[in-house]
Amino acid sequence: MGVPALFRWLSKKYPKIVSSVIEEREEEIENGDGSKTKVPVDGRKPNPNGEEMDNLYLDMNGIVHPCSHPEDRPPPADEEEMMIAVFEYTDRVVNMVRPRKLLMIAVDGVAPRAKMNQQRSRRFRSAQEAAEKDAAAAEYHLEMLAKGVNTENGGADSDKPKKTWDSNSITPGTPFMDLLAASLRYWVSYKLSTDPAWEKLKVIISDATVPGEGEHKIMNFVRSQRSSATHDPNTRHVIYGLDADLIMLGIATHEPHFRVLREDVFANDTKPGHCRKCNQPGHMADSCRGAPKEQEGIVKPPKPFIWLHVSILREYLAIEMSVPNQPFKFDLERALDDWVFMCFFVGNDFLPHLPSLDIREDGIDTLIAIWRDNIPVMGGYVTKDGHVDLARAQTILEGLAKQEDAIFKRRRETDVKREAGQRRREAEKARREGNKRQRFSNSNDSAPSGYDESVIRRGPRGGVMRGEQAPDINALPTFAPGQAQTRNDPRFGGGLTHADVVGNANQANRSAAAALKEQLMSSKKPADNQKAELESLFAGATNGAQNGNGPQAVLGKRTRDMIDSAAGDNDPSSSAPSTPGRNTPNKEIADPITNGPAGHGTSGALGGNNKDSQGAAPEDTVRLWEDGYQDRYYEQKFHASVDDIELRHRVARSYVEGLCWVLLYYFQGCPSWTWYYPYHYAPFAADFVDMDKQVVSFEKGKPFRPYEQLMGVMPAASNHTLPAVFHPLMTEDESPIKEFYPVDFEVDLNGKKFAWQGVALLPFIDERRLLDAMHTKYPLLSQDEQRRNAFGTEALIFSTQHPLYEEVATNFYSKKAGTPKFKLDSRITEGLAGRVEKEEKFFPHSELAFPLESGNQDAYTGLDQNESATVSYFMPTIPGIHKSMLLPGVHFADPVLDYQDVQATREMARKSGRSHGGVQLSHNGDRSDGRRMNFAARGGGGANAHRGGGGHGYGANGGYGYGQAAQQVFGSLPPQLAQQAATHGFPAMQGMPPLPPGFPPVFPPGNGGQQGGPGSYGGGQGGPQGGYQRDQYRPNGGGYGGGYGAGGGRGGGYQGGRGGGGRRY
Repeated sequence: MGVPALFRWLSKKYPKIVSSVIEEREEEIENGDGSKTKVPVDGRKPNPNGEEMDNLYLDMNGIVHPCSHPEDRPPPADEEEMMIAVFEYTDRVVNMVRPRKLLMIAVDGVAPRAKMNQQRSRRFRSAQEAAEKDAAAAEYHLEMLAKGVNTENGGADSDKPKKTWDSNSITPGTPFMDLLAASLRYWVSYKLSTDPAWEKLKVIISDATVPGEGEHKIMNFVRSQRSSATHDPNTRHVIYGLDADLIMLGIATHEPHFRVLREDVFANDTKPGHCRKCNQPGHMADSCRGAPKEQEGIVKPPKPFIWLHVSILREYLAIEMSVPNQPFKFDLERALDDWVFMCFFVGNDFLPHLPSLDIREDGIDTLIAIWRDNIPVMGGYVTKDGHVDLARAQTILEGLAKQEDAIFKRRRETDVKREAGQRRREAEKARREGNKRQRFSNSNDSAPSGYDESVIRRGPRGGVMRGEQAPDINALPTFAPGQAQTRNDPRFGGGLTHADVVGNANQANRSAAAALKEQLMSSKKPADNQKAELESLFAGATNGAQNGNGPQAVLGKRTRDMIDSAAGDNDPSSSAPSTPGRNTPNKEIADPITNGPAGHGTSGALGGNNKDSQGAAPEDTVRLWEDGYQDRYYEQKFHASVDDIELRHRVARSYVEGLCWVLLYYFQGCPSWTWYYPYHYAPFAADFVDMDKQVVSFEKGKPFRPYEQLMGVMPAASNHTLPAVFHPLMTEDESPIKEFYPVDFEVDLNGKKFAWQGVALLPFIDERRLLDAMHTKYPLLSQDEQRRNAFGTEALIFSTQHPLYEEVATNFYSKKAGTPKFKLDSRITEGLAGRVEKEEKFFPHSELAFPLESGNQDAYTGLDQNESATVSYFMPTIPGIHKSMLLPGVHFADPVLDYQDVQATREMARKSGRSHGGVQLSHNGDRSDGRRMNFAARGGGGANAHRGGGGHGYGANGGYGYGQAAQQVFGSLPPQLAQQAATHGFPAMQGMPPLPPGFPPVFPPGNGGQQGGPGSYGGGQGGPQGGYQRDQYRPNGGGYGGGYGAGGGRGGGYQGGRGGGGRRY
């Protein structure tokens, strides 16, 4: 998954990185007899995009998921139809890119333990969603049958809802993945045997039996080839996938000729103010309750594809990450690594993001601004070849910690304004549409057949205005208590109370439903079964209006489309869909998952469907925007006492380990198969202390077996994906691990509105207990089940027309055959390095069997003679570590960014990152008296070129602050002193307890932060457990160095010292 919204954010900030793919499609030509013949795309022709590509890498899970449960068309009838869909989609992508040397197909294998926690959460949610949809569909169909609604042939059996296919089957070790592996091998061999464009292509298949995530297996391959002396540094790479982290992985390869290929999911974006998910007005995507379902029989055209050019992104980042007057040589490759590292803080698949960072709030820009301002002070880059300099990383986090309070308050202000605007829009819409409906229902003349587009309405001065088209009843909003406050606002009906508005809207719902029902029933009489269905549907719509849920809680969009079609067309041959049948149950009902927010701070399972589904967001009891939020956060999220400071440090240390693990994973490969982050939530930036003293190391370990991962991530509802011998471990009360598989589980909304945005509070798997319980069942597995639980290797497949075939045939299948393995000759393989071994199940020119029992036999069949060869493939071992550098001999294309782009990017970089109330923005190179650094974490140069020492410092009126373990040294701060500190600072130690000998120290001129500016408070040393702060005493605070405040310290620099662990007020 990577960073949510990263692709959209990048494409908006750096617009030239994206371009449309020029695609040639299959054509149809008419024959003389009137029939048509399909002419496939000829991949041998030059690439229409103007540049030839060498290698194409497919992250296959990005193909398998949309092919198995598509959003824009009916789902496949069975798993074999899914395989055909995978073939067709993959063929389209290959024809689009036309790789000339290599195609790599990588399917997710067993994941590292760090990823399994996220997989577990997703699969438990997926199973719960499928169960709720199936239950709702069954209830709906029973209700329809009870009311006499039936299909056209009257068969009750055909009305049974079809059980939702379990997408959890797309996990290593399942029968589905076994079928996928066999199908992919067949399809590749079929294409190599029949398609001339594939004759010179080498294909590597890394299926689910090979451990590792698909995209990271691809990165391992790229790194392994770079380590070969014969690698061409100008190889042109394309990687296809839906995960946003492919962009960061592309950067991390340091291969400059790299592109990411993906569907243009925003191709259908419509007018401003419309939701990009459902294209409906009145709300944004973050509050959307699901895209509308399409009418059956209407097939959307395939989505277009786009390129993301990593080479152009490198151009942008080279400008943005370059800091003027940097005291060491700028190294773009190292700066790019730091950029990737900072992206991890706003989201990744292995760690929860820091509470104060959100990409939608320009969290990456905030970190870049901190990085730019501290690069001169840090003296070097934060990362090197996948390793983190923890002292420099803490500098970044200290800069963020100074802004956390203000970020949370700004976020709250933004949320309140957005919600108020949403309520105003909904209330205005209800008032406007309610008035229209009321005029129709009160009129002596009946409404015309089908509402006219030019409904006449009265203007505010009594004139006649041309109105909008009257919407259908399903467009009417519903209201919940506390939603819209309209009293005395002329835009919402003058002095109407909230109750008046709700009453009028509900009355309008009932009147409109009755009017439209009468209109339909008085038109050409439909068939009896359709009439009965319409009766029941309108009854549901009216009931929805009465109970406040509105028709949207009863009718799915496709059913509403059916009513609209019946209302607007009297032609009995209309193609509108009839009674819901076996293929459409889930599309005729409201989605209980996406159509309503969860009610309060937490919910069982996925939150269900709330009665006040349109109400205000659930109460956020942590209230990050209010003082004391840290204590509330740890009390509620970690169930820790306020005094348990050590827990906060443990959480922060685990998070630091996670940052180091993720960076190594991206740049060097998996550092540990067994490490994972053992908490559901992240710490605050202010909780990271003494990072430079932390020693991080990992034990490599071994990956789980496929069945062990299945048992670690699957809910009991998906136990059909596992051999039956393991089922009792998930369901029986006497099972030693039954608590790992809760049927109902808590979802913490964590300040969000919808359950799918929350945190699933599932118990973490105890690895030792899980493996011990499973090992008792292994002897009971069948031979075929044991095969599915074994690890495999990559397969290299190529045509018998490829030069490599002769070498393989000579070594493996001739009378002179030698050892069953050899090292590849890169002169023959066009640069492919590695070694191959004989695959025992393959024999040249043997029959190629079609692996599916049914399917589209016209498109794919078995072959009497397989014209491809298959061998086991092993990547070359990387000596030492993979270096973050460009390889010698690389050639760059002409820059794409012009002068205006460069200047605009420089200006954007200078102003990047918003001041959330911390130190005001100022260019880092300007260090004159009184100027303040942009989000700086440490002291600057000062008038006498001294940084503040140790964090001691004088505040206003000569007061002195000292913060070493203040809770123990000083005890509680008396109220009068707290007030004094907040206003003027401490006047010369008055009222303070005795200090240790030697304090306060006497600083010579120009050192230590004397002469703090007006209104500043000196802050003190700022130990890990407290300090006197400007506005109040906090047990876990820590002050700031002398002179930090309104004027800046003249002698001690801009902040006069570090003041570790504290916050700015």
